[in-house]
Amino acid sequence: MEFRIPKSRLLKELELTQGVTEKKTTIPVLANILIEASEQGLLLSATDLELGLQCHCLASVESGGASTVPGKRLLEVIRSLPEAEVKFRSLENHFVEIKCERSSFKLAGMAKDNFPALPEVPRPLAVIPGGFLETMIQRTGFAIASEESRYTLNGALLLLKPDRVMMVATDGHRLAHVERETEIQGLSNELRVLIPKKAMVEVFRLATHAEDKAAIEFSKDETHLFFSVGRRELISRILTGQYPNYEAVLPRDNNRIVGLNKGELTGAIRRVALLADERSRAVRLQFDKGRVEIFSSSGELGEAHEALDAQYDGDAMQIGFNYQYLLDFLEVAGGSEVIKMELKDEQSAGQLRPAEDDACLYRYVVMPMRV
Repeated sequence: MEFRIPKSRLLKELELTQGVTEKKTTIPVLANILIEASEQGLLLSATDLELGLQCHCLASVESGGASTVPGKRLLEVIRSLPEAEVKFRSLENHFVEIKCERSSFKLAGMAKDNFPALPEVPRPLAVIPGGFLETMIQRTGFAIASEESRYTLNGALLLLKPDRVMMVATDGHRLAHVERETEIQGLSNELRVLIPKKAMVEVFRLATHAEDKAAIEFSKDETHLFFSVGRRELISRILTGQYPNYEAVLPRDNNRIVGLNKGELTGAIRRVALLADERSRAVRLQFDKGRVEIFSSSGELGEAHEALDAQYDGDAMQIGFNYQYLLDFLEVAGGSEVIKMELKDEQSAGQLRPAEDDACLYRYVVMPMRV
């Protein structure tokens, strides 16, 4: 194997593989990247057995071949090099020589035969606009559960229909739901899949690195999901199980509606949270005509309070929330300056949404806390 490639081109692909390469493993080859050189250019592959990533890139290949090299160390070497052409050559005993201007390295690799075979990508079932999926993951991914015991909540539900795309995530305490009308090319009926959290992170990275918000081709087989973005392919094991009935959680009669300036609310919550109880993270919101007051207290730290103007003309009421759950929503709520908080009573879930939505129906449901 022998080839030449510009540093910047290779570096971009190596950085994408780092989210997939297994760092702590009892199988040494999973910490490696498989490099395959052919007349078509380079194919870089990484996997941790749950996720796999394949990146195709152009290179001047003088002789074909394949080898695996430690992913993290290769990235560090390439990142340290000057902006110039990098030359690769395979040596005996699976070593790989890397040269760039006056620098020279020899990395100890492993045989290609030790690297797990990745499944072949089937034909696409649907083509999703890249910008759509990027926004949907950003607005739901933070609400995915991190408890391994709640297996089906360790991912997000993606629902594709010929005329719309929807994503929902929940950890049992809050739920993020985003939906958008758009034509999904190639789809003739409903398609429902669970995407693992780690796969969501990597799909988001691929979407953000795609040129001109490239469309994402989606396909699946009995055990894997496939996301193709340009010349990159992400492969994820399917998350099996029955997703909870999220529609039953969506509030139906929250008729107390509060309009709040997003920037002012974010700043106030951050300040009041400084003296909130560190375990519960609870803040109390007290509503009255034209205003909202936010309170926190901790036996060890003290108390905090801040008042804001609000668009509200209903009866006085108060409700408690985990302040971090509110901040998570406010950080991804989009360009709308006003946030609507829709409430029923102190014991019922609150619903938040941007007052002006950018073609997305975005809602965020949070369970209340007793404060």
